[in-house]
Amino acid sequence: RARATSRKPSRVVRAHAHGDAASTSTAGAAAHGHGHGGSDRRPGEKKGFVEEMRFVAMKLHTREQAPKEGEKKPEPKPEQQPMRAWEPTKEKYLKFLVESKAMYEAMEEIVASGASPQYAAFVNTGLERTEGLAKDIAWFEQTHAMTAPPADGPGAEYGLFLKELASRSPPEFICHFYNVYFAHSAGGKMIGRKVSEMILDGKELEFYRWGGDGLDASLTSVKEKLNAAAEAWSREEKDRCLEETAKSFELSGKLLRLIA
Repeated sequence: RARATSRKPSRVVRAHAHGDAASTSTAGAAAHGHGHGGSDRRPGEKKGFVEEMRFVAMKLHTREQAPKEGEKKPEPKPEQQPMRAWEPTKEKYLKFLVESKAMYEAMEEIVASGASPQYAAFVNTGLERTEGLAKDIAWFEQTHAMTAPPADGPGAEYGLFLKELASRSPPEFICHFYNVYFAHSAGGKMIGRKVSEMILDGKELEFYRWGGDGLDASLTSVKEKLNAAAEAWSREEKDRCLEETAKSFELSGKLLRLIA
């Protein structure tokens, strides 16, 4: 659909795939998803805690979004509708980038703050997004003669929420860290490509590009660090982390709603 805005995409992107290859389907693009069982051994536990988090995420997808694992009932939220029903504009996209930058800035400030010894492992992972977002915002301003709006919406609010959460519960904060970065690297990247085809003639924004050792290497390294961090947690702390997933999806969904 690049360069031809009259065409409708035949497929719809699933917004979050959490480290798996982002899939396309006739399902609507969802903000996130997770859910875990109540047995003594949690699904995915044998493979490490990241697999537990992934399992919970997938349960929060609908059947259309994740045919094998999805269990969530569809909701009439704009960001969960098929992308062909989205109505992105340059103004909406710029606001989304500004709010995303506020949220990622908070995330990066938290892990660099030393608020918990566990956060140090997540500094300079290669997944950071603020530098790319700053470049994209500047590109919008210069290329399209637009003025970036203030960050006073869902991204700024998410950032404030994260700072408060990180100071009192590292396991719950790390749930958000995992969901935000891994979702963006999968379904989020696909959404960026589709929206760019719709309104930016297919331009690839810096928000969706990774340097350093490459995205796959960064994801693998962060998975190992997440599993290592969880080794120090009690089962109760792990469950608190898993239970925070729905909140992560809710807040990230509000961000995506800015484009839809």
